[in-house]
Amino acid sequence: MITVPAPAGPRAFVHPALFYRDLGEYLTGVGGFVRAALSAGEPVLVAVPGPHLDALRDSLGTGGTGITWADMTELGRNPGRILASLQDFADRHAGRAARIVGEPIWPGRSPAAVREATRHEALINTAFAGRPATVLCPYDVRALSPAVVTDARRTHPTLIEDGRDQASPAYTDAARVCADSDLPLPEHDGEVSRLAYSHGGLAEVRAHTENWARATALSPARRSDLVLAVSEAAANSLSHGGGKGTLRLWATAGPGTEVVAEIHDGGHLADPLAGRRRPSLVSAEGGRGLWMIHQLCDLVEVRATERGLTLRLHMATP
Repeated sequence: MITVPAPAGPRAFVHPALFYRDLGEYLTGVGGFVRAALSAGEPVLVAVPGPHLDALRDSLGTGGTGITWADMTELGRNPGRILASLQDFADRHAGRAARIVGEPIWPGRSPAAVREATRHEALINTAFAGRPATVLCPYDVRALSPAVVTDARRTHPTLIEDGRDQASPAYTDAARVCADSDLPLPEHDGEVSRLAYSHGGLAEVRAHTENWARATALSPARRSDLVLAVSEAAANSLSHGGGKGTLRLWATAGPGTEVVAEIHDGGHLADPLAGRRRPSLVSAEGGRGLWMIHQLCDLVEVRATERGLTLRLHMATP
């Protein structure tokens, strides 16, 4: 029997990791969580990878009416977009204890995406602090690497494991997890296009990116997205990163080909949630540029170190 977490109390946030070993345990744990929420009349969002989405729908049958469904392979293709979607759902049901199933890490995720999804899992605790909500995160302990499971113990205050709901002794502050995630980005060993820019050079950044991208497999629409994302990152360099920066562009080969743009400057990331939360309409800054970058790209890797700020933007090619 797998324990179903109790609903969040007033101003309480509950964030358990559900460790499962097979589809049966998954359907029992996640299905039980969803059924309990529906019985309590609470709003439910289920954001899990497509195959699990289909299995849950079949398992719940007509009892699944009233659930908001989302395929995490699309919603969470870029892990930096997940948090805002979860908060948007909770905001639409303000005053009620929302229940959410979020599965941001699944077998086959790239190591880079797993690192950013782990960062997301840690930051959930900061973003939802004091809000009446429960976010249940399933982890396939047989198919995922031991390192991923270890990190899940660090990013979730409570664990559901072997039929027990208990506090995680390894739970760690979000800032520590994010710092540990700031591993050096791997160097690309192929051809790289480089451009140094400074004040007055934003038009050159756009033109350089557009000209370079024409030789890639990106569609015209995605080329425009790349130019806009790079432009926003470079504009942040000029405004907040010391007035200058370096742009590097390259394309990968083989399966899973993609175009990568890397922007490095002397800036710092004061707010680790910048770009992951929807910016306020009345905010003068509020991370709008970084927010837009997350919406445009398939993956955004962020590295904030003493040497400055690095954004690595990924776009998949057909």
